Order: sequence, then structure tokens, then C-alpha cells
Amino acid sequence: NLRPANEQPDEGKRQAHSKEVVDETEYVSSIVCVLRRDLTSRSRLDPTPLIVSPALCQLPTDPVMGAESNGHLRNGVSRRKRAKAGPPQPDFLYNGLWNDLTSLNWVRVPTSSLFLMSIPVLLYLQWQIISPNASNPFKYLLMIQYPVAGTSNPVMYQKGYGDIAFLAYYVIVFSFIRQGLTFYVLRPLAWKMGIKKEAKLDRFAEQGYAIVYFGISGTLGLWAMYNSPAWYFQGRHYFQDYPYWKMTKFMKSYYLLQYAYWLQQFLILVLRLEKPRKDFTELVIHHIVTIWLITGSYVVNFTPIGNAVFITMDVSDFFLAISKCLNYLKFDITSAIAFAWFTCVWTYTRHWLNWCILWSVYYDFDLIPKWAQQWAPETGAWLAPWMKWQIFIPLALLQCVNLLWYLPIWRVLYRAVFKNQYADERSDDEDDGQPDDENDKDD
Repeated sequence: NLRPANEQPDEGKRQAHSKEVVDETEYVSSIVCVLRRDLTSRSRLDPTPLIVSPALCQLPTDPVMGAESNGHLRNGVSRRKRAKAGPPQPDFLYNGLWNDLTSLNWVRVPTSSLFLMSIPVLLYLQWQIISPNASNPFKYLLMIQYPVAGTSNPVMYQKGYGDIAFLAYYVIVFSFIRQGLTFYVLRPLAWKMGIKKEAKLDRFAEQGYAIVYFGISGTLGLWAMYNSPAWYFQGRHYFQDYPYWKMTKFMKSYYLLQYAYWLQQFLILVLRLEKPRKDFTELVIHHIVTIWLITGSYVVNFTPIGNAVFITMDVSDFFLAISKCLNYLKFDITSAIAFAWFTCVWTYTRHWLNWCILWSVYYDFDLIPKWAQQWAPETGAWLAPWMKWQIFIPLALLQCVNLLWYLPIWRVLYRAVFKNQYADERSDDEDDGQPDDENDKDD
């Protein structure tokens, strides 16, 4: 710019020029990011050089439109501009079924998990068309198997090695359901309801999925217990009617689906699909102990006590997820009331009922029929006297983890009721106690 030496530049023009330079720099940074990602993915699959369209290198007049057309990009575009461009998309993309399979990216990408789900279904249908009278090997993936001969009204089922295939398939199913609901239903819903910060969008989607799952699983668990002699947490029936090697189709389906859900949740934990909280260690211990209990109770034909533990966890987690979603939506008073109710439910289910289960294991174990107090898998009996501690110890560990969470729960409730602070102290990335307009300042 040529101007006389004594002429001072206009301050408004200088600020406008600086903003234009910053906006163009942000958009160029976005282009560099997508080119780097494309080059990385293509170099593994195709040795041919990447040809960049000249149109891609043209700077738009409105940087917000650039962010809108490249919604999956985050680097180089400020939070406020992403908010104007629409809800942010995940920063991982479909890279082909084989790549997603080998890299475990199918856990993240609904498209890949849907493809994996579809393959056994198509193979099952093809087998049925070609050989309708032959035993279909793909049925173990899709449906409950191993009916007990001679049972009817209802038909009873037992466990078998094919159940492992069922578990593996439904881990994929839960991955698709979780990610599909998260990206195509819950995140857009949170955006429309006024949540603009990216971390809160993720947290709202996580808790929204928890509401859906635990609402269904908790109801099914109560129904399963209602139709058993152990209703309502009658601990002596866990032992005096042992072994439970025969299950209804409903009970076996429910138990294996719960098993698949917790395996998928543990996979999420290992892959860091959810951003770790401060209580990450406790959460890892909780998941390991839970899978230990589920595996052990299913193998040794002790499913009623496993269902009792499911109920105590699912019902309390359902109300926790509701209170947290209300908190993210800034319904402070409603959130505080919901959290107070959750605290009561947690106290009753996670502590009182769990202590009742522990009491029953310690004092009612001897109610097991004498012939079943042996290690004889061929008869369905696995609970030799020393197995008492194999049941008691993981339940006690689970109670210890619950107690570690119990004090922070009361601390959050105290702050919500007496100090009008609604932050979840387990989170260090959400700034729950601050309004969104403070969190969404330009980078």
C-alpha cells in the first residue's frame, strides 16, 4: 500500500484487514489438514500421487461457509465459527471396510459396523436359500441356540460354545447402535436444544445413549426377576434352587445381550472412544469386575444373582444419565431435583441392595443342595465350597468402587443445593459451571 508518509492508516480498515488475514489463514490451515489426512490414507492403499482440484485451493469469501462445507474439520476453525456452520461432525471418517476392520475403526464408524452386521445376515439368508434343510452355521451369530431336548411351554435353553459367536456379533451390533444414535440423533438433538460446545455435545450424546440403554435393560431385568422365584431380591433362592443350567429364551437372550453390551463398553474404554474423566481408574476397575462377574455367573450357571447385580447398576445409571442431560441443557433446578432423586436411588440400589446380596452370599451359600456343592461341570454344578469367595470377592470389589463414587455424589449434591453449582467434578474438560458463551470464545 503506497501512501504519503504523513498519512496515518485508518483504524477500522486495519482491523478489517487483520480479520481477513486471520480468516484466510484459518481456512488454509483447514485445507492443509484434509490434504495431510488424504495423503496419509491414500499412501497406504494407492501409490499413485494425489491430484488436488484447483477449486479446492480457492479461498472462499466467507470462511464460515468453508467450515460448513468441511464440517468434519476442526483445526484452524474457531469454535464460534463452527457453531455458526452447524453441529460439528466426528473427526474420523470411513476409510474402507478392510482398513476400519484392521484398525478397529469400525467401533467408531457406524457405516463400517453396519457393513459388518450385514455380512452374517446375508450369508445366513444365502445358506437358507441354497440348503434350507441343512443346519445353518451362521445361526449361532444371529439367534439364541442350544435348546434343551424334551422341554416345551416354555422351551428351555442351556449354554454352549456357540454363544461366543453370538457375543461377538452383538458387540458389533451395539457399536452400530451406539455410534448411530450418537452422531445421527443425539448430537443433532443436543445442538437444536442449545448445546454448542463440542465437549458437551459428546457428553450429552453419551448420557442420552445411557438413558436409552439403561431404561430398556433395567426394565427387562426387573421383568426377568419378576418371573423368577428370586423376586424381589430374595437371596435364599439364588442358592437353594441352584444350579440354573436351564434358562428361558428370554433370560438367555437378556443375559447374553447384557454381556455383549459390557464387552463393547470395555472396548470403548480401551480405545479411548470417550474422553477419560478424572475417575478413569475407578471406571476401568468397575468394568473389569463387572465382566468378571458376568462371565463367572454365566459359566457356573448362577445367572439369577448376576441379574440382581445388573438391576442395581442399570436403574441407578438410568437416573444419573437423566440428571446429567438436564445439567447440560442448563435446567439447573430440574437437574438438582433429578440429581437428588438419583442420589436416593443410588443409595438404595448400589449400596443397600448390594449389601443385601453380599449378606446372602456370605450366609446363604450353604443352602445350595449338597449334591451341587461340588466342582462337577458335567452335572451343571460348579459351586464347590471354595467358590463362595470367588463370588464374594468381586462383589465386594464392586461395592468398594461404588463407595469411592459415593462421596463425590454427595459433594455434587451439596454444591447443587446450597451453592447453585452444578458441575460434575469428575470432568475436567466441560466447564459445566460456566455459560456456553464464555466457553465458545474464538480460538
